[in-house]
Amino acid sequence: MARRRLTDRQQERIESIQKRRRQQAERQTIETVADRETQEGRVLTRHGKNLAVMSQDGVLHHCLTRQNIGEPVCGDRVVWQPTEPGQGVVTAILDRVSLLSRPTFNSTEKPLAANITQLVVVIAPEPNPSQYLLDQYLVAAELLRIRALIAVNKSDLLDSRGLAELDQGFGHYPAIGYPLLQISARFERGLAPLIRELRGQTTILVGQSGVGKSSLVNALLPNIDILVGQLSATSGLGTHTTSATTLYRLPQGGELIDSPGVRSFRLTRLDKAGLARGFKEFLPFVGRCRFSNCGHNHEPGCALIAAREQGLVHPARFANFLHMAQQLRGDRG
Repeated sequence: MARRRLTDRQQERIESIQKRRRQQAERQTIETVADRETQEGRVLTRHGKNLAVMSQDGVLHHCLTRQNIGEPVCGDRVVWQPTEPGQGVVTAILDRVSLLSRPTFNSTEKPLAANITQLVVVIAPEPNPSQYLLDQYLVAAELLRIRALIAVNKSDLLDSRGLAELDQGFGHYPAIGYPLLQISARFERGLAPLIRELRGQTTILVGQSGVGKSSLVNALLPNIDILVGQLSATSGLGTHTTSATTLYRLPQGGELIDSPGVRSFRLTRLDKAGLARGFKEFLPFVGRCRFSNCGHNHEPGCALIAAREQGLVHPARFANFLHMAQQLRGDRG
């Protein structure tokens, strides 16, 4: 006898029943932990309601999150309670040192990772590096009050002309306070200085598509396939671990956050004064303009324009600042 096909309505009803049963099971799971001992842990990755939490003894646990506690993300330090071996419920998010969010297309912000202490911007000769995008990342780091440095990947592609172009376009960043490291993830060259910078830090890698960020992650984490397998097996996240923001412990010391989603960046919820504070070399001149509402465009007595003319502020950085200011919502300057 041929199997009877389900109508769309019947299929929707079955899926609705299954959804209610899953929700009921989740509620029952959460209710059963009320009297169990709580402990602290670290969120290594998240997909939907599923969290991979590492306990203080280094064991991974698949956890759900209690409602009304906020949105735990990769890097969060949390309070959780076990429900059964290898599983538990997150009941609270501990105070964050920092929180990196990705602006969405509807002008809201999606939290990506917490408790970051360092941001590494990866650029490369190919694709052509963007000073503007780099400066956006660096502004984000300054506003988060975290360290930032620049890693020039694929440096093996640089000939004498390429090195000269690199120096012309990006040679001023070390003087501002952003180390510029030339590396080759493919051939694992120049990694030692970068590894030294990563020690003792919780670092997130960012950069435009095609700069070799994945190759760099593989070079820094030679056992990444094993780590991903462990996360998939113990957390219940399956293949989602390869597309979610994930925290890894570096064998040389420090923590590395790989976020496939951080390939572009836009600044939101910021005014021109706040933007200026994101350019660290501007700080000695901010607030010293003749007019308190100076737009830093052509006003007489502008301290930033004077600094640019005196060579104290790089012209490209100043131009990027003005362009970013024009993009801010509500800015008329």
